[in-house]
Amino acid sequence: MGTYENPFEFDFDSYIRQVEPSKQEKGKNWATAIGLQKVDGLTPSKYLYETAKRNIEGEISIEEAKKIIDSYYESKEVRTSDDENSEEADKVSARIAQILSEKTFSFNPSQLLLIHEKLFEGIFDTVKAGKFRTYNITKKEWALDGDTVFYANADLIQDTLKYDFENEKNFDYSALTKEQTVNHITRFVANIWQVHPFGEGNTRTTAVFTIMYLRSLGFEVNNEPFEKHSWYFRNALVRANYTNVKKSIYMNNIFLEKFFENLLLGKNNELKNRYTHIRYTENIEKTSVENDKNFGTKEKTSVQIMDLVKKNPSITLQQIAEKIGLSKRAIEMQVKKLREQGKVNRIGATKKGLWEVRG
Repeated sequence: MGTYENPFEFDFDSYIRQVEPSKQEKGKNWATAIGLQKVDGLTPSKYLYETAKRNIEGEISIEEAKKIIDSYYESKEVRTSDDENSEEADKVSARIAQILSEKTFSFNPSQLLLIHEKLFEGIFDTVKAGKFRTYNITKKEWALDGDTVFYANADLIQDTLKYDFENEKNFDYSALTKEQTVNHITRFVANIWQVHPFGEGNTRTTAVFTIMYLRSLGFEVNNEPFEKHSWYFRNALVRANYTNVKKSIYMNNIFLEKFFENLLLGKNNELKNRYTHIRYTENIEKTSVENDKNFGTKEKTSVQIMDLVKKNPSITLQQIAEKIGLSKRAIEMQVKKLREQGKVNRIGATKKGLWEVRG
């Protein structure tokens, strides 16, 4: 069974809006979980949506839903590139929905570890779920024209998190206005994300932790921004943690603040990915606008990949990922599908070969 694009998602959104009030919370948890997969360009399968509906309707429990998804992929004898894409999206969506349904929360770094472990156990081949990274990383960002945020040194992850959590735990919100409270929370979340404690899955882990933390503070969280604008959320985190004095660019919280204003204050700020780009102007180039409108759809990504390899047959997967604004892992899965379809081919050695477009 393949993956499904926006028409099916739209039907699911309509369904969520129409379910009985008693089922709304479960529906919103699923919608948030599914939306967060777009951070890595992943699309859940139709089977996931159908299983989610069964849980929302009370036919099965969330634990049963999670087991059904796991069993579905364990029983597959032949897997396509679509299956590889949807498997992570389906499994992690079900796990996020389960975590968001829980009413327990502890405000400490161990909670971050636990969330990461629950979300990604058995998902990544090279990253240990529930373990802090032991190596330093850089990530070339679309919003930064390929530059990277400076993440925490691996040797200082635990100390940095301990410092941030202790400061937040001792912070007094009582004298703040609602707007000031949102601004403070925005900075705390940006700091946690900047640590980037895990090798993969940091943004989804941060998002789930944030929702749970806000609930523990008594906020009624409007999860729609996470559902509809998860990629904007990541780009906003990037801009909240990036400084380049030579280019006169400095850490900017405004994008993340607008996200949290929608999340917590019911505002309706426009959350456009192109706004977060360091070169954004009203006349930003068409490619950036199109990326914003179509980010995360496989058809759009396929066209972009083929355009890039036509222009530069020696381009690497990492370079493609940077130009499109997706993870290398997401690009690898999409390229594998294009090769299976006979639309692109690799000629020559892995490292020194060239791409050939056939479709």
